[in-house]
Amino acid sequence: MNLRQLGQFVALAETGNFHRAAERLHMAQPPLSVSIRKLEEELGSALFERTTTGVVLTPAGQAMLADARLALLHAQQCRQAVQDAREGTGGLLRLGIIGSATYALLPRLIPSLRARYPQITLELTEATSSEILEGLMSRRFDAGLLRYPVLDPSGFELLALDRDDFVLAVAESSPLAQRDAIALREAAREPFIMYPRHKVPGLSALAMMRCQLSGFAPQVAQEAMQVQTVMSLVASGLGVALVAGVAQQMVPPGVKCLLLTDNPPGFHVGIALARLAGSTSRVVERFTAHALDMVGLPAKSTGAPPAPPRRGPIA
Repeated sequence: MNLRQLGQFVALAETGNFHRAAERLHMAQPPLSVSIRKLEEELGSALFERTTTGVVLTPAGQAMLADARLALLHAQQCRQAVQDAREGTGGLLRLGIIGSATYALLPRLIPSLRARYPQITLELTEATSSEILEGLMSRRFDAGLLRYPVLDPSGFELLALDRDDFVLAVAESSPLAQRDAIALREAAREPFIMYPRHKVPGLSALAMMRCQLSGFAPQVAQEAMQVQTVMSLVASGLGVALVAGVAQQMVPPGVKCLLLTDNPPGFHVGIALARLAGSTSRVVERFTAHALDMVGLPAKSTGAPPAPPRRGPIA
């Protein structure tokens, strides 16, 4: 039994006539009769009762019809799924994302992606930037949205989607909260909530470098990996913290974010789309082009990260 025979069986069942079924199938009637007879012999049961005007289904044929239609439908869905995956308009996209990508960037990308490519199945996994890079290397992720720049970009293609600046999160009870902006060096004597180097090495290095560029090494009071946890520690009065400006969209009660007035030229933080360098799947190419389009950048598949349009500290 094969799909061709199932299609012939369904056509004959729906037309009730060998001549009309042959016309629908664009074949001669004798080969159709032979094929149906072989199918009946293989199944060991008559599927049709021959009449003077055509054929009618036997009980065995009636029992088979629904499953035969379903098998043909599944076969067509398989063909379509393969075609969609080949063209990049369907298939599975496994995306690793950092938590801060959910504040503004992800809501800009995902609804429009689903509207444009409804056959793409998204599998989103929250992870740190280093975990995303490891996941790309192990092929656990197809692409990722991570904190940029990274310490070691070799082997990866990074396309900057969002440029941001650090802001200083302080407790509302702190005297610093009376201000809206501050030079970071003015907070040099404050205890800092920093990021653990062994878990988020890129973000840890960026925050440490930002302090050093303002002329001091921070006094580290606590460490936390997630921005929400950092903010909670700040609200508890345990210290101040450098957070990406986009985090101002999710500031908890008891915390105020101050703009930094002494940002070094060229020093920024942001979010980049990461994928393995070299050949990628068509669905990753589609996602890349869509992401670049959503942030107003020309589509490209290779090369160094372009400088995205500046959107200020709040994404």
